[in-house]
Amino acid sequence: MSNKMINHVESVLAEIREQGLYKQERPLESPQDASVHAQNWDDDLINLCANNYLGLASHPELIAAAHRGLDSHGFGMASVRFICGTQDIHKTLERKLAEFVKMDDAILFSSCFDANGGVFEVLLDDNDAVISDSLNHASIIDGIRLCKARRLRYANNDMDDLEAQLRAAADARFRLVVTDGVFSMDGTFANLPEICELAEIHDALVMVDDSHAIGFVGERGAGTPDMHGVEGRVQITSGTFGKALGGASGGYITGPQAFIDLLRQRARPYLFSNSLAPSIVTATLAAIELIEQSSSLRHKLAQNTSYFRERIGAAGFEVIPGEHPIVPIMTGDAVLAQQLASELMRHGVYVTAFSFPVVPKGMARVRTQMSAAHSREQLDLAIDAFSRVGKQLGMIS
Repeated sequence: MSNKMINHVESVLAEIREQGLYKQERPLESPQDASVHAQNWDDDLINLCANNYLGLASHPELIAAAHRGLDSHGFGMASVRFICGTQDIHKTLERKLAEFVKMDDAILFSSCFDANGGVFEVLLDDNDAVISDSLNHASIIDGIRLCKARRLRYANNDMDDLEAQLRAAADARFRLVVTDGVFSMDGTFANLPEICELAEIHDALVMVDDSHAIGFVGERGAGTPDMHGVEGRVQITSGTFGKALGGASGGYITGPQAFIDLLRQRARPYLFSNSLAPSIVTATLAAIELIEQSSSLRHKLAQNTSYFRERIGAAGFEVIPGEHPIVPIMTGDAVLAQQLASELMRHGVYVTAFSFPVVPKGMARVRTQMSAAHSREQLDLAIDAFSRVGKQLGMIS
């Protein structure tokens, strides 16, 4: 066998390392929580980089529910849904989720990446147009690539540009505007009221990926349509169970009954992937019930977010403004972001640096994320560590 391709790949990897963009995985020896224990590390680390917004990833009620699912419905489905991979609990979760977000029905996928990868090619063809926000998640970008619809893009949250793209696609049979509800690298919200208004003026549909909102954003925790009061004006939502709703895996699409029925017939990631594991289904049901029963975790998360944002900004760091528990600490330089993350770990804080191609060049950052599981003491320790390391690296005075 020729080594030509292996040599090429090794040179690409070397270039990634030289640019300071190589991503290292850090094995953890503990459950996902407000603090974690990393392999080959002496002390626990305050965890500021998980999507564990409500602290449910190691919640005892979810763990107990997962055990019940294992006991009653087994470990795995060993099948896709339409063969013998549908259990009563899958249908229960779909009904519960649809009711929670006020949609006709829901369909489960093994991940939200798969959900976004399966929806566009089923609903749109070359007679149609899809209009996507420039900062949408990679799964939306890849899903759009799989369909034959005309592809247009508008500048992030720029309503004038969105209207221009809607006009440019005026001859399309159907037009679908798709946006993240929360832009995951910045922690900013899509302007759903104006997006819905423009879509209605131009007879277009709206789809929202609510992965970084479902479970804790909005009065009921039902996501950004709930927050903005546009439930009923958004036709399709996607989301994940891998963040606020327990942090395991699995995703979904919700929408009109006819859309969901057609996805069950034709969505390739649904038809050709194993069904969601029973333990994840029962634990996710428990997560939704917890959210419906009490707003205490959502309130704790909001308090932690407000406190950390105010204190880290007062320390002198450049932070993208907002109210979301995603709090990006901007460095601009990729190497500096890596240095900041590395030094913070030595000071007992676990964070991750993000740089190109995850974010645009020149927009490197350390993205921190708040959790309802964090104590005020943990946040104070983390802020103190940021201040000490920031001064050491010359980021603040």
